[in-house]
Amino acid sequence: MFGRRKKLKREYDERLIRLIKETHDEWMQAKEIERQASRFDDEGIARTQRLMAEARHFYLYKEARRRNISLKQ
Repeated sequence: MFGRRKKLKREYDERLIRLIKETHDEWMQAKEIERQASRFDDEGIARTQRLMAEARHFYLYKEARRRNISLKQ
């Protein structure tokens, strides 16, 4: 029974790490879009997208810290 629990925890931890990496990439991409959009009228939309991506990334990062997951795997 405990082996299954450890396996599930490991699977969810790996999934969380993958999500953190994906959201980091999305955040960096949104940051670049915002930088490019500053030349145009879409700056507000780009800033909102960047802030949402950043918030998602840091939420997942805090969850990983709460679970004591190392991101350097």
